[in-house]
Amino acid sequence: MPLKPSTKLTEIKSLNARFCSSLNKIGYSKVSDLLSHYPRRYENRTTFDNFPNEPTDSASCYRVEVISCSRRFFGRRRFFEAKILESGSESSSEMTLRWFNMPFIHKIILNGQELIIFGKVKKSGSRFVIDHPEFEVISSKGEDTSHIHLGRITPIYPLPGGISQRPLRSAIHNILSLIEQSDVNEILPEGSKKIISRSEAINQIHFPESEQILKSARHSLALEEFFILQLNVAYRKARHKNLDGCIHAGSGKLINPFLDSLPFSLTGAQSRCVDEIHQDMEDPKPMNRILQGDVGSGKTLVAVCAILQAIESDSNAVLMAPTQILAEQHYSVLSRWLTPLGIDIALFTSKKKTATESTLFDRVSARVIVGTHALLYQSSEIKDLGLVVIDEQHKFGVSQRQKLINRGFAPDVLVMTATPIPRTLTLTVYGDLDVSVIDELPSGRGKIKTYLRDAKKHLDEAINFLRTQIDEGRQAYIVYPLIEDSDKLDVSSVQGEFENWIEYLKPHNCELIHGKLKADEKDQIMDRFRSGEISVLISTTVIEVGVDVPNASVMYIFNAERFGLAQLHQLRGRIGRGEHTSYCVLMTKKPSSDAREKLKVLEQSSDGFVIADADLKIRGPGEMLGKAQSGLDGLKLGDLLSDTDLVRMAQSMAAQLINDDPILKKSKNKHLLELIDNLGQSEDLIA
Repeated sequence: MPLKPSTKLTEIKSLNARFCSSLNKIGYSKVSDLLSHYPRRYENRTTFDNFPNEPTDSASCYRVEVISCSRRFFGRRRFFEAKILESGSESSSEMTLRWFNMPFIHKIILNGQELIIFGKVKKSGSRFVIDHPEFEVISSKGEDTSHIHLGRITPIYPLPGGISQRPLRSAIHNILSLIEQSDVNEILPEGSKKIISRSEAINQIHFPESEQILKSARHSLALEEFFILQLNVAYRKARHKNLDGCIHAGSGKLINPFLDSLPFSLTGAQSRCVDEIHQDMEDPKPMNRILQGDVGSGKTLVAVCAILQAIESDSNAVLMAPTQILAEQHYSVLSRWLTPLGIDIALFTSKKKTATESTLFDRVSARVIVGTHALLYQSSEIKDLGLVVIDEQHKFGVSQRQKLINRGFAPDVLVMTATPIPRTLTLTVYGDLDVSVIDELPSGRGKIKTYLRDAKKHLDEAINFLRTQIDEGRQAYIVYPLIEDSDKLDVSSVQGEFENWIEYLKPHNCELIHGKLKADEKDQIMDRFRSGEISVLISTTVIEVGVDVPNASVMYIFNAERFGLAQLHQLRGRIGRGEHTSYCVLMTKKPSSDAREKLKVLEQSSDGFVIADADLKIRGPGEMLGKAQSGLDGLKLGDLLSDTDLVRMAQSMAAQLINDDPILKKSKNKHLLELIDNLGQSEDLIA
C-alpha cells in the first residue's frame, strides 16, 4: 500500500501497536513525524576498526563475536561482562565489555552472538575493556543479516523508550520504500537553488549512499529548518507592522526638564538609542524594538525617556519585570525620577496591588504601572495603553509578552535584555524586533576585578579581605546557589552558611535574603542594605537583577561552577556601580576542566558581548533560550553556530517571500503557514 506523509502510523500493518504507542508518547503519529526523526550519527559498516593495542581517545566501531558471558559482583556493585573476539579475524586478541547495575543486559547479550559495538577502549589491569558500549545484535546462531543494517553507511538513531535500534531502522527503511515521492512537497521557495530534491534529501539523510550525498542532504534539510524559523520571524514582524497603532509624538515638555534634572548627561550610546526609539514611536505603525546593553549600561534611563514620550502624547505606559524585587526596584527608581514631574506611578504585583483589579488605569491617577507577570492575569483592559516596556525579555515567553501587548490597542513595545544577545540570535530568534544597542558604559564607574579561587583553600584569605573592605566603608554580597542544605548535592546554602558568616565578620551586621522570604521582609532587608545599616548580604540569586547599591563593591559567589556564564555576569553586575574598585571572587569546589574554562572567561573579560558569545558556544542556543520558547525545537539538523551561511541564506529567502506575500495568503504558500503554526507560536501572533 503506497503511503503519504499524512498517513497515520497505526494504519501501517508492519508496525505493531506497542511500537506505535512508544512513538506516540514522543508526539509521533504520522509518517512525516517519523521521517523527521533523523539519525544522531552514522557508522560506516562497509569496514570496521581493528582491535587496538592501546587505549583510545575516541569511540570506534567494531564487529565482534561474543565468546563468553557472566554476571559478577564487586562489593555491592553488580555488573555484567562479555568477552569478545574480532569477527572474521584470525587474531586471538580479546576485549571485554562491561555494564554496571544493568541486570537486564544478560537477557539481551548471549554467547555466540555477533554484535556491532561502539565505544572508547580503556585499560583495566591487563585487559582492554569498553564500559557501557552502544551495541546492536546483528546475528545469533546463523540468523541472516539484512542489507538494511550492514554493508552500508548505517544510521544510528536517538531511541524513544521501548524501541530498539534495529526495529526503528527497519520501520523507517520500510516506510521510505513505500512512500509516494510525489507527495513529499518542497518547502524551499520556487526559484531557490536546490542541490537535491526534498524527497531525495529525506531518503539520503536516513540511508546515505555516500558521505558526499549525506552532506548534501543535511545541507538541504538544515536550510529548510532555518527557512521555516526565519519565515516565522519575518511573518511575525510583517503582522506586527500591519497593525494600526498610534502616533506618540511628544513635545518635550516632560523629557527636557527630566534630562536637565539629572546630575549627569546621557552617554552617546544612550542618546542614539533614545532617538531611535522616539522615531519609532512617532510612526503610526507600532514599535517593536529590543534594547540591549551590558549590565549597568543605563537601559532603564533610556526606557524612562520612552515612557515620558508616551505620557506626553496622552497615553499610559506599563513596565513589566520578571520578579517582585526587580519590579519594586523599578517602582522606586521611577517614583524618584517621575514624581517631581507630577506623574503618578502604581505598583501591581501578585503580592502588592496599589490599584484594584477592576480599576487599573481607571479610578487611579497613575499614568505608569510597574508590575510583574501578575499584570497578565488581571481581567480588565488597560486603558489608553500606548507603551509596553518589558525588562529581562529572556524570562518571558513570547506568548506571555503578547498577552500583555494584546491588552492595549497595538501599543508600542520596547523589550530590554539583562545582558547582550549574540548576533546569531539577533538575526534569528529576535529577528522580528528592531535592535538598539547601548555599547558604552556611563563614566565614573569603578573597575571590577574578577578572580577564581578555591573555596576551601582561600576561605581565610577571603574573610580577611572582606573585613578590610567593610572597615573601609564598603558593602558586600555573598551568594550561594541553594536556600537550604541538600542531602543529595554537595553544595553550600545561605541558611547553612549564614551563622558562619556572622561569626566570621562580627561585629559587622550581616543579613540573610532569599526567595522564600515574604515580600515585605525582602523589602525591609533591601532598604536597610541600601541605607548602609547592613554591611553584608548573604543571598541566593534573588539579587541577580535590579539591585542597585553603588557602595556594594565586593561579591563572593560560592559553588560558582554551578552557574551559567550569563547568570554569573548578571550577578557580577550588582557591584561596580560606584566610584570604588570592585572585586568579584568566584569560589569553586573541585570544578571540572570544562567548568574551570568557563569561569576563566569571566576572569579574563568583563565585556558582556564577549561573554554572551562564549555562553552561546558553551550551552548552545536551545539551552540558552529554552527551545520551546525560542522556536529552536524545530532545529534538528541546523546549528546556529556553525551554519551561519545557511542562516543568512534562509533569512534572504524568507524576506523575499514575505515581501511578495506578507501574510501568506497565496495558495502556493498555505502549506508554509501550516509549518509556522506547527512551531507552536501561532497563538503568539497578534490577530
